[in-house]
Amino acid sequence: MGGDPLAPKKEVKAIPLCGVLLDMYLEDSKARLKSHDTNEMYVRVHIRPKWGKVPVNEIETRVVASWLQELGKTLAPATVEKIRVILGRAYQLGQNWGVPGTDRNPTRGIARKPLNNARDRFLTADEAERLREACIVSNNPQLQHIVGLLLLTGARKRELLDAKWENVDLARRSWFIPTTKTGKPRHVPLSQAAIDIIESLPRFKGCPWLVPNPDTLKPFVSIKNAWAYAIKTANLPGLRIHDLRHSAASFMVNSGVDLFAVGKVLGHAIYQSTQRYSHLANDTLLKAVEAGAAKHKAW
Repeated sequence: MGGDPLAPKKEVKAIPLCGVLLDMYLEDSKARLKSHDTNEMYVRVHIRPKWGKVPVNEIETRVVASWLQELGKTLAPATVEKIRVILGRAYQLGQNWGVPGTDRNPTRGIARKPLNNARDRFLTADEAERLREACIVSNNPQLQHIVGLLLLTGARKRELLDAKWENVDLARRSWFIPTTKTGKPRHVPLSQAAIDIIESLPRFKGCPWLVPNPDTLKPFVSIKNAWAYAIKTANLPGLRIHDLRHSAASFMVNSGVDLFAVGKVLGHAIYQSTQRYSHLANDTLLKAVEAGAAKHKAW
């Protein structure tokens, strides 16, 4: 009848194990995503041990949902969601590439819990001063410069650690960041206080980095230990380096800077990211109306 009686068996043999699909996903991730190292860790630690040896067409939505629910007992909701997204993305790419057995994505239809990872922690002026003093006495001589610039620019930690002298224009009071979390380059305006720190930075011959590790003359891989000691010395338990970005926004908003301008300085891709600081703007407005009311009462 013109058919191939072995076709069904050939199709079954062509269906890869999930581990092969994950390898394809990671190869694509490595070429495109800054988060590749994190994605690789999730695949290696969580996804591959569970699904690596299972054919992609045999992984059922119900079983995946149960597995994610079990992971949620020990992992943060955001981490579980990230794992779900990675597995789903691998199937999506497999379907785009015509990989047999990936036409049905087992992560679709799984209910996702709403995430609220926003954590608002803002330094007061007194806390910022305590932190500054603790950084000055740190064993890491660059920590005081790093923390100072993060507070004055609102930049992300990795953006500063990877910053190069060639992208800093003191005459124009501007720092160009060619690669950001949003994928778009941006210019960060530099206050005089930030310029003062940059002008005081140690320079190393032949080293292009703004705040390198003095021992390696390369960007710091981590400043975790120095940071932990600094916040302990300053009595600021639980403070994260990323909270310096929030604090920079807080200081700007409480000085009367509008949210649109704050979002531009921080490099937010969407306005909703800046909206988390709206309550601070409201505090500033309350001070304004109270000041106006005091004048009116005096009249």
